[in-house]
Amino acid sequence: MTAVITEQVRPGGGATRRRRAGLPGTLRSEYTKMFSVRSTYWSLALLVLAALAWSITDCAATAHMWPHLSAQVRAGQVPTQDSLLGFVLFGQMVIVVVGALTITSEYSTHAIRTSLTVMPRRAVLFTAKGLVLAIVAAATAFATSFIAFFIGQALLARVHAGAALSQPGVLRAVTASAVVVVLAGLLTYGIGAALRRTAGTITLVYGLLFLLPKLSNALPPTWYNDVIRWIPGGPYNGVVSSSAGYNQNMFGVWGEVAVFAGYTVVALALGAWAMHRRDA
Repeated sequence: MTAVITEQVRPGGGATRRRRAGLPGTLRSEYTKMFSVRSTYWSLALLVLAALAWSITDCAATAHMWPHLSAQVRAGQVPTQDSLLGFVLFGQMVIVVVGALTITSEYSTHAIRTSLTVMPRRAVLFTAKGLVLAIVAAATAFATSFIAFFIGQALLARVHAGAALSQPGVLRAVTASAVVVVLAGLLTYGIGAALRRTAGTITLVYGLLFLLPKLSNALPPTWYNDVIRWIPGGPYNGVVSSSAGYNQNMFGVWGEVAVFAGYTVVALALGAWAMHRRDA
């Protein structure tokens, strides 16, 4: 008769404990996933090139016309805005696409089921995706904002019409311009998690950022003046990219950024709730 010997494995003994999946590993996974597709590279490259093209074109044209401009027109020129307005506009348009694809592409291909199998803790998965998007968007946005500013001001400096970071409001404008681009990506990510459709998400966000401010022009002037400061689009693009005075109907640079951040927080909360409550 063969003797069968059983050995009891004690907790913490030779057997390897199964560790609960956590945020660091999920962050690495989501980073690899984001840069495993070419659309990420192309989108970010388009953001940079579009911003720099606007800065060069706008500032070069201003420098070319500068000797022929009247003193009144020169006094109204805002060199910081010449460099950054295109970055704010094009940057938002591009990062919206990146923010949407970060989450909606997994639902369209049903890859979200695999992601949830590997990381069943939905809050961790949602947070990891958002953090990776925020880090990538911030690195791209801040680098592009400063590069666009310095290139544009180098062109304007030839006619002594440029600005320096040390001047009042300039660094604030450069920083705020990058922040709103990052917020646009996170806003879209939250809405995308709720809608789960790429086309619907991009259409809704474009409507909110670019169409709604235009439609608000149909309001009576008194209503428009009260409403426009609460809309994350339109005149606020000029406010955050400017180092000059603000429209009296707007909150100012950081006030408008705070309004945009409020929309973003609501969108992220809605996306997190939808991801937690609904099936994959």
